[in-house]
Amino acid sequence: MENFRKIIQHNREWAAAMKAADPDYFEKRAAKQEPQFLYIGCSDSRVPANVVTGTEPGELFVHRNIANVVLPSDLNAMSVLQYAVEVLDVKHVIVTGHYNCGGVKAAMGTASYGLVDLWLQPIRNVVRWNRPELMQIEDEQARFDRVVELNVLEQLYHLSETPIVQNAWAKGKRPLLHGLVYDIHEGLLREIATGVDCQEAADALAQRRQSGVPAGPPPILGRMSTPVLAGDELADQIAQRVMERLSRPGASGGPSK
Repeated sequence: MENFRKIIQHNREWAAAMKAADPDYFEKRAAKQEPQFLYIGCSDSRVPANVVTGTEPGELFVHRNIANVVLPSDLNAMSVLQYAVEVLDVKHVIVTGHYNCGGVKAAMGTASYGLVDLWLQPIRNVVRWNRPELMQIEDEQARFDRVVELNVLEQLYHLSETPIVQNAWAKGKRPLLHGLVYDIHEGLLREIATGVDCQEAADALAQRRQSGVPAGPPPILGRMSTPVLAGDELADQIAQRVMERLSRPGASGGPSK
């Protein structure tokens, strides 16, 4: 009970400090919320959404689960997404993973963890689809980090395919979709992909998430930007990798979504 009582005490101290700085702090936020962002992140206790983004109450609408997975079959996530996009009219949806993610690490292994194995299956698919690239990374930690990044790209692509986002884009509305990874060693958010705001950008993201393109300066993918894959040479390299993958025995045009 001692630890629990600390939570209550800390709440009292925090509320008092907020009121001391601004007597109307809570009243101004009680009437309504107008967040600009929907944050979809991992449930890991080391990555508190408002803390790592430096946002105040009312600025960030939040959904969290194990390993920041986005599935159209997840009624919880889809309900949050629909409310955020259609009611709150958020301008940005951010999928945020983090290095040293326990869910990603579990998905990279062969051990069984019971019910959570069903949840981790999409991440196991990411590992399987990108195995040629991952096997070229000799350092175990670097390979782990890369799967975290690829998982963010995969979940961002899932997000772009949802009817909620597709309908919003069809009406000419945002949201912009972004993918970030939080570095728990440094406390910094690293951009993986930014500005996905149309089907063409989502298609480019689909290539990126499966083509073995190494993590680097994040592409800005949307209509207001330059193409995600700048330069004919790089585009040709990626097209060649995709063709090689499709030509392998047993290939069926890539994983179905």
